[in-house]
Amino acid sequence: MMYVEHLVTSFIASAAFGMIFNAPRKALLQCGFAGMVGWILYIWLQEMMVNPIPATVVAAFCVTMISHFFAKKYKTPIIVFSVSGIIPLVPGGLAYNALRNVAENQFDQAVQLGLQAFMISGAIALGLLLSEVINQVLRKLVTR
Repeated sequence: MMYVEHLVTSFIASAAFGMIFNAPRKALLQCGFAGMVGWILYIWLQEMMVNPIPATVVAAFCVTMISHFFAKKYKTPIIVFSVSGIIPLVPGGLAYNALRNVAENQFDQAVQLGLQAFMISGAIALGLLLSEVINQVLRKLVTR
């Protein structure tokens, strides 16, 4: 039952974020699907006791690969799918808790949470970058 809740909420969050950023209506289902797959992969890796940083890299990589597929299939810019798909992985709650701890003068906890949010953000960027590099390499191999 827990997986169903994660699937539904991550799909809705990703599709709604696509609506906010004026993604084409025909692409909203794909935006939601990309976010849903990335988030469920992240949750699954967390349950397998994988550290959040590598789990985020793998999930972001997967979201971007799905986004590449959808971009080619529907002839839409990749950013439409990748930005919406990454949204469930963004560490907004950690960043909020870090700033809340700063306001409460709990600086040791704030630094830990802030660093974790920073590392997860970097992991998202690394996953996007790795996917892009692999896509470019594969494209060059196919053209040869």
